[in-house]
Amino acid sequence: MATGADSARITAKVHGRDITLDGPLTKDEIRNRIWWWQSADPRTSEEQEDGQHERDNSHDDSRKDVIITLGGYYEVSADPRTPEAERLVELVYDELHPDE
Repeated sequence: MATGADSARITAKVHGRDITLDGPLTKDEIRNRIWWWQSADPRTSEEQEDGQHERDNSHDDSRKDVIITLGGYYEVSADPRTPEAERLVELVYDELHPDE
């Protein structure tokens, strides 16, 4: 497995925050880093839904949440439980673990 300067590195911009994913990470670690705002919010789920609704209404399409991989640019969905989100986690995992 590659380490140091040879490690795979993937960058993302999610909710205005720059994120760097360096291998090796587990799928749960990848998911937690991409959707960090959902696990970091101590409010109740109802308050989180209200906050998400507010963010959705004020979201500027020119600043989409994206992740950049070797395969291209991918939009990050707001919900980590969607099939698209799971495919993104799989893609990132595969790029961070090229020897597997």
